Amino acid sequence: MEPISVLTDIGGKKLELTTGIVAEQASGSLLAKIGETAVLATATMSSKPREGIDFFPLLVDYEERMYAAGKISGSRFVKREGRPSDEAVLTSRVVDRSLRPLFPKELRNDVQVVLTVLSVDGENDPDIVSIIAASAALMISEIPFYGPVAPFRISKVGSKFIINSTYKEREESTLDLVVSLKEDKAVMLEALSKEATEEDVLKALNIALENSKKVFSLQQELAQKIGKKKIEVLKASPNEKIEKRINDEFSKKINEAIFGTKSEIKESLNTIKEEIKESFLEEDEQKEAIDIFDDKVHQEVRNNILEKEKRPDGRKLDQIRDLTIKVGVLPRTHGSAIFGRGLTKALTVTTLGSTADVQILDTMEEDATKRYMHHYNFPPYSVGEVRPLRSAGRREIGHGALAEKALISVIPEKEAFPYTIRVVSEILSSNGSTSMASVCGSTLSLMDAGVPIKSPVSGISIGLVTSKDEKKYKLLTDIMGLEDFSGDMDFKVAGTKNGITAIQMDNKLQGIKLEILKEALGLAKKARLLILEKMLKVISKPRLELSKYAPRIDKLMINPEKIKDVIGPGGKVINKIIEETGVEIDIEPDGTVMIFSANPEANKKALEKVKDLTREVQVGEIFTGKVTRVLDFGAFVELFPGQEGMVHVSKLGKGFIKDIRKVVKVGDTMKVEVLEIDSEGRVNLIKKG
Repeated sequence: MEPISVLTDIGGKKLELTTGIVAEQASGSLLAKIGETAVLATATMSSKPREGIDFFPLLVDYEERMYAAGKISGSRFVKREGRPSDEAVLTSRVVDRSLRPLFPKELRNDVQVVLTVLSVDGENDPDIVSIIAASAALMISEIPFYGPVAPFRISKVGSKFIINSTYKEREESTLDLVVSLKEDKAVMLEALSKEATEEDVLKALNIALENSKKVFSLQQELAQKIGKKKIEVLKASPNEKIEKRINDEFSKKINEAIFGTKSEIKESLNTIKEEIKESFLEEDEQKEAIDIFDDKVHQEVRNNILEKEKRPDGRKLDQIRDLTIKVGVLPRTHGSAIFGRGLTKALTVTTLGSTADVQILDTMEEDATKRYMHHYNFPPYSVGEVRPLRSAGRREIGHGALAEKALISVIPEKEAFPYTIRVVSEILSSNGSTSMASVCGSTLSLMDAGVPIKSPVSGISIGLVTSKDEKKYKLLTDIMGLEDFSGDMDFKVAGTKNGITAIQMDNKLQGIKLEILKEALGLAKKARLLILEKMLKVISKPRLELSKYAPRIDKLMINPEKIKDVIGPGGKVINKIIEETGVEIDIEPDGTVMIFSANPEANKKALEKVKDLTREVQVGEIFTGKVTRVLDFGAFVELFPGQEGMVHVSKLGKGFIKDIRKVVKVGDTMKVEVLEIDSEGRVNLIKKG
């Protein structure tokens, strides 16, 4: 196939899609470029559906390549790319969430989208390029796909909104919003902000919508030029006989079973499921009957909400579940809290460390460090299941990153609070929106640890149920598990009393209209402020004192030229101080010295040693020191460790001294005053008293 390229201009930047030159054996493949950031996208699908599954098996892989930035991995032992970084996992999730709702619900063939970053220019983030590339690769393939998708990053810098902002612009922004659009609807939404208003979020969404037609048209133009016919997905009709029996015999039971607590609903539905299995003895009939039953359960939940405003646990549509709020729940940790809404409960623990504990990020872009981290764990017991414990998966990484986003803007600057901060959320029990429970738990835990956060943060999830024609809908505050599974949207919003700090939106429709999101933002604000009010009744502000088990920090500034004196040859001096005192010492190029330990006396001792090594003598200062050497022309006195001065024989007393050794000897204590510091830095003294 001859190479085909299409291009357009988005926000003053050229977007180019080229196919026919890469990965020709994939169903769809192309190279997408914005600036000098280039991503190869491939889309492939298995020839047959996967047997025995009731979900669409989509796999999105985002592959970072260090060569894309002209770098070799910083690891001393492993130079080949290995396990994806957290950033790569998060980008995979953003792409996945932008695409998944736009496939036929009946599709059971494995679909894999692979995105390989071939070039990065340090300005344009590959994530936006990757979403466009993935959407376009699917558009030109035979794979059934209801695209295209138009993704945008909208940042607010000052009063200006910038389309597809650079890394530098994002650093200066108060709002960094990523949205994927399908026609006039949002399919996926993420935002990181510094207390942005709901109005700013909506304005950013509208700016993306106004610029989306070019991106849609570009992909459609390429698809028309390629001209591949989509594979038709046949929708299997349910067995009418089995469906009728389920409706006739079990509808009433199902409608009664979907109300109550999570355990009551689970037990009732399992009982009905067993009855259905006994009613349909043929294996094929039994499987289809269970599938119809599951669909019936979801439909009954939806109908009750949509038609009667009746939720499974009996709450009003805008009602929050009962809250559990406790702080200081663990005796030896630096900060801890439990936050719960109904059956959802998160234990969040804060640990404070030294600046040496920062996480070093070895990425395609500029290497960096993180001093605030949030990690999220979702053990199987939280949902009453048994499964092997493994390392964090995509879900855990994604939820941890969302909670981290929600708090990062209120974490104090290093200058004010020079600790490395790690927060870990252990989900003790899950029944909907554990990530927002983690956000609330993080705020409580940080305040319990005495971290002077700028403002407390809370979070809430808003759900959605729509009619088939999407003309009628109901929004739900604080969705529980069954509502999440049966509903159409999970819209998570975190923020302070002043504004939004993070947003994440997923949906199961082919997008959500902006007017619905506007209403959801209003509900979220009302709910999170109510939750925040309840949290602050338990702990109103960060504790004034750190835990006695937390490390203490003493800080001083030294002349940068004196750093070598503190470190010593081969680190000999600093290592000796660390060995003698048991502290950690971190020295920065500007001369900032930070000393860490849980023992205040050890800190004080180490601090004095550093002061002595770096202290600069001033004319007129008076010292009492020991004589270290006696020569014919004078005596040398140690003013403090590492610093000597000389008392000339003429300055040892009144009159002429014929033999200095009769007047002074090594080991004598002498009170002296600094007379002068000569051009070579030598200190001249005079004896006092």
